Formats: sequence, structure tokens, C-alpha cells
Amino acid sequence: MIIKNVNLETVCGITSRLPENELPEIAFAGKSNVGKSSLINGLLNRKSLARTSAQPGKTQTINFYNVNQAMYLVDLPGYGYAKVTQEIREKWGKLIERYLHGSKQLKAVFLLIDIRHEPSENDKRMYEWIVWNGYDPIIIATKLDKIKRSQIQKQLKLIRTGLNVKPGTQILPFSAETKQGRDEIWALIDTLIAPETEPEEAPEQPEA
Repeated sequence: MIIKNVNLETVCGITSRLPENELPEIAFAGKSNVGKSSLINGLLNRKSLARTSAQPGKTQTINFYNVNQAMYLVDLPGYGYAKVTQEIREKWGKLIERYLHGSKQLKAVFLLIDIRHEPSENDKRMYEWIVWNGYDPIIIATKLDKIKRSQIQKQLKLIRTGLNVKPGTQILPFSAETKQGRDEIWALIDTLIAPETEPEEAPEQPEA
């Protein structure tokens, strides 16, 4: 997708009413230090549209980015390392669950996993929770530039087995530094948001 214009259109906190968008939505989930903001900035060709921070847990709201007036990228609150109370974490969980159940335009959920490490217990719980909510997560293996090329397949297998993903689940490696994987992610998003085309009618045969 060629990015012509993008803006942070809606920000929803714990008590906010979620928007009833008419455009397709693609959501991104991941623990607080996995590089979610860097991924979104990389996909949108922006340096700091999604705020990155050395302090995990920066994203505490659901952020809706309108892309080309054609779709939304939806940034979900990070999980795992955010220094917040258990009560706040539970409220974030309810907010995300309310979104997953309430959005009529959500086409897919991407779950970000750090390619350098075996999935954590938080990663496993998040994967299972997204599945329980009715979606088959697509995995993005972030921080690809932090490992050697010879390690990639080994680490992807570690993620696949660590999450016990469903057969056929796609895992897309990505580097925010080199942008490797960006085109593959956009190609998949394009297919996910493409309108369903009706089969063409067969041309009428001329009378004999």
C-alpha cells in the first residue's frame, strides 16, 4: 500500500466509548517492549506517529490510525512489563475484550513476538486469549535485525512451537531498523481488507 495520508483519528481509554467505524480495521497486540510502536511507524513511513519509549507500557489506550481514508491500523495496549496495578491491567484486558467483541470491522489481529526469545507465559496467554475471542492471530516476529540470518528459521520454529499455533498460522519476520518484512505485511493486509468480489457472470452465448 502506498501511504498518502495517515492520522491518529481516535484514542479510547478505559472508560471511552469505542468508535463504530465503517472502514476495515487491522489490530496489533504485543507485550510492552516488543516494538509495536516501531512496527506501526515503520508500516506508515512515519518516525514518531506512534510514540516509542524506553519505558515499557507507553500505549495505555486503543489508538485508531486512519490510513488513506481507506482503513484503520489499531494499536492495542501493551501487556507484560507495564508498571501498573493489577486492577488497571484487568481494566485494559476488559477494554481490549470489549473491542474484540464489539468491532464490526475488525478483519485480523496481528500478535507481535520478539524473535530473539522463546514466547513468554504472557505471550502464550495473549495468543490463547485472542483465539478464545474468535480470531486466529497472525504472528509478526519483531527485531529481526538483532539475530543472524542463519538463526531465523530456528527462532521462527521456537515461536511456532512455543505458542502451539494452529496449523497454517503465518509468522512474518520484521525489522524496524531495516524495514525487512514491511512489504510482506502490507501485502497480507491488502488481501485481508480487499472487498469480496462477486463472481463475474458468464457472457451470454449468441443464438445459433
